[in-house]
Order: sequence, then C-alpha cells, then structure tokens
Amino acid sequence: MSDNINHERRRFFGSAAMTLAAAQLSLGATAAAETAQPAKSANAIKPGTNASFASLKQIDAGLLNVGYAEVGPASGPPVILLHGWPYDIYSFVDVAPRLAAAGHRVIVPYLRGYGTTRFLSDATMRNGQPSAIAADTVALMDALGIDKATIAGFDWGARTANIIAALWPERVKAMVSVSGYLIGSQQAGKMPLPPKAELQWWYQFYFATERGREGYDKYRRDFSKLIWQLASPRWHFDDATFDRSAKAFDNPDHVAIVIHNYRWRLGLAEGEAKYDDLEQRLAQAPVISVPTITMEGDANGAPHPEPSAYAKKFSGRYSHRTIDGGIGHNLPQEAPKAFADAILDVAASS
Repeated sequence: MSDNINHERRRFFGSAAMTLAAAQLSLGATAAAETAQPAKSANAIKPGTNASFASLKQIDAGLLNVGYAEVGPASGPPVILLHGWPYDIYSFVDVAPRLAAAGHRVIVPYLRGYGTTRFLSDATMRNGQPSAIAADTVALMDALGIDKATIAGFDWGARTANIIAALWPERVKAMVSVSGYLIGSQQAGKMPLPPKAELQWWYQFYFATERGREGYDKYRRDFSKLIWQLASPRWHFDDATFDRSAKAFDNPDHVAIVIHNYRWRLGLAEGEAKYDDLEQRLAQAPVISVPTITMEGDANGAPHPEPSAYAKKFSGRYSHRTIDGGIGHNLPQEAPKAFADAILDVAASS
C-alpha cells in the first residue's frame, strides 16, 4: 500500500480515537459538494411502529438461497436495504413502509449467515470477506431481475453498498451510507491505531482467538445486546425489539461468517482467490461516483470517521446529514424517517 493510502487511512480512522464514554459527542457537518442541513423531526415515524414485514420470501441467488422481505409495488423503482452486524432486516421495519408508500419496490435481504439465508452447498467456504458479501447482493439483483437500484445501509450494509457503488457503479442509481466511506483492505487492517482507537475494536481482537469464537457462539445473544447498548447508548430498545432481531443470529453459519469477517480484516484469515481482483481494486480506496447522501447519528458509540475525512471520496452529487436527538449506530431503526427521507431525496435527485 502506498504512503498516500496509509496517510489517508490514518486520517480516516483518526477520529475513531475516542472512548466509549465519549459516544455522545456531536459530529460537525462536513464540507461537501452539496450542503444539506441536518434532517428535522428525525423521529416523526416513531421507532417500533411496525413489528413485522407482511411476508418473507426466498430465492436462489449466486451461492445462496436468500431470505428477504419485499414491500411496495413490483413495478416501482427498486431500493435495496442492507443491514449490519449484529443486526438484521428489522433495522428497516419502519423505513420500508415509507419507501413503499412513495412507490418504491423495497428489498431487504438477510446477509449470508443471518436469518433464513442459507448456502446452497455445504462445500462452499463460509467466507465473510466484504467483497463476497457485496457479490451476494449483485447476485440477488440478478436473480430478482433488478438492473439498477438505490442501495442504502449501515455498518456491514454501508460497506457493502460502498463496494457495489465503487466496483459496479452501473448497478447503482444512488446510495445512502451511514458513517460514510467504509471501504478498507487487509493491508490497511494490519496497521496499528492509537490506543484509544484500538480500544473500540476490542471485539475484533477477541474474535481473533479461539476463546472469542467459542464465547461468541455460546453467548451470541448476550454479546449482541452488549454491542447494541455500546453502539447506541441513548437508544432505549425493549426486549421484544432485540429478541425479534436476535433470532437471525441462530443461523447455522452465523458464527463462522462473523468470525471470518473480522479475522480477515486483520489479515488473520485467508479469503478466496476468486475475490482477489476485487480486493486489489478496493485496496486502492476507489472514489465513488454515484449520487450519495452520507449520514451519521449524533450519539454513535461505534467506531466511525469524521464526515470531513471521507467527503472527497465521493465525486458525484453528494451531501452529508448529521441526525440529532441521541441517534446511535443503528440509524435506520432509531431514526427511520430521517433515513427514509434521505433515500427518497437521493433517488429523486439522480
């Protein structure tokens, strides 16, 4: 990796050097190609208004039989919503109806290792590397006959959306990405960070050990609830909300995918050779050209960069929105109106 990329990575992660106790620090607005004011009435859709999707579907797509929710008219402009770890499709349970009411066909898939998504073959490597997860989404689009879609996500979902927009821009009409630009590489993952920043990645080091794998397998619900609490310190979710999503972690491949994802990032696990070309392109930190709105909650307790660190990674129509009101890492579920409005706005402008 070049010195320039190393320098950019240090800038990118430098803002992550904060303790968990400082998670409520408000983020400033970024300099962007288009200036946008923070969204108002972020919780006008009360979180928890909806407790379920009308129906879940299954479809063979690439290496997987994918479980997904579909809402809205089949002929509407498609929107794909991508969840992260340790979350699931219910992060978007209040977002999807608003998008459907505006005429969009909304697809909300379980990522590999979550919910009802299953590998078609027992022989397939349980690979959690980011490019593989992105390829899954492209394969799902092909299976559903979707040529181009607005893609939105957070956490793993935002990283997946970033990768698709960077490597397959012809498949992306527009994008909404919580915490901005999240494309990384194994080489970047090997570089040490300042101690306070390393503290926030404690679970990656835990997962690097066999004790960590066994611990996550045994206590996956307790572990996930702790992550929810740390990442969204001002989100007072109830047991029913957590339990609804926690069922997705009972997937037989969940632990293998999660552990491989984090070990791969640190260069402690190998990926698959068929993704090498994609990873090499991603290691160059490609600029994203599709119309984009990035978002951040003002109380995100998970590691995340400052908006100013990634503004230049978007060369197309671009703006950033910081959402006030104690909004944490799971922004779609905590502030569904703000997230849905960003999707409607970026889709309408592209």
